[in-house]
Amino acid sequence: MRLDIAYDGTDFIGWAKQPGLRTVQGVLEESLSKVYREPVQLTVAGRTDAGVHAEGQVAHFDTAATFDGPALVHRMAKFLPKDVRIKNARVAPPAFDARFSAVRRHYAYRLTTAPYGADPLSARGVVPCRSTVDLAAMRAASEKLLGLHNFAAFCRRREGATTVRELQRFDWERDGDLLIARVSADAFCWSMVRSLVGAVLAAGEGRRTPEWVGALLKETERSSSVTVAPAHGLSLIAVDYPADADLAARNAETREMRTVPTGDAGCCGS
Repeated sequence: MRLDIAYDGTDFIGWAKQPGLRTVQGVLEESLSKVYREPVQLTVAGRTDAGVHAEGQVAHFDTAATFDGPALVHRMAKFLPKDVRIKNARVAPPAFDARFSAVRRHYAYRLTTAPYGADPLSARGVVPCRSTVDLAAMRAASEKLLGLHNFAAFCRRREGATTVRELQRFDWERDGDLLIARVSADAFCWSMVRSLVGAVLAAGEGRRTPEWVGALLKETERSSSVTVAPAHGLSLIAVDYPADADLAARNAETREMRTVPTGDAGCCGS
């Protein structure tokens, strides 16, 4: 069963269930288990950190019970706390896996250059920055990071996990005082998006150059010079999946350990 989920991450200690702590997974599994009168375990497209939001998170669970998607959405609207919602629910194809079937994940990071900071109604999802940021420098820096690289400088290392990713989109939009980074990749490692934004913002504020940002791809370990942007500016916008007939092949492909091809300008090993 596929669920499309949205949440305000402010009062959650991230997605992943942790004993004694309020997490998105914990709240959803507890509520769904009561509804179905059986233990429900969710598999998610992307684990978000504490304070990070989602507008298009995807998860799945298995059940032998009768499933009515619209009825579940309506019931859970009354059952769940106001900071998390199931927006859609439906039976998924047999090979569907919310995590391993995904081909692309889309994030948005929101900043404001307003001299007074974030508007009170949007302050939980928008981060204030300098009013004089150089958007051209930020776009130039972002462009240098596109492609298949080892993003070790931008990731918190996890034992046995690769930091090789294909960054497919990283650009910026301006709407008045609001700056929005659009970031898409096949997958992201831990804290990667916030680190990318933090590095590029340093170029926009004149503390670093776009060339410095690009040179970070040569690093083989997490860089202490990269500032991680605050969590509350980040939101998971959407997750893309292949056609139903291609789900099984995608699952197998995703489970393979990735490396950067020899000779790639950003190659640092896997």
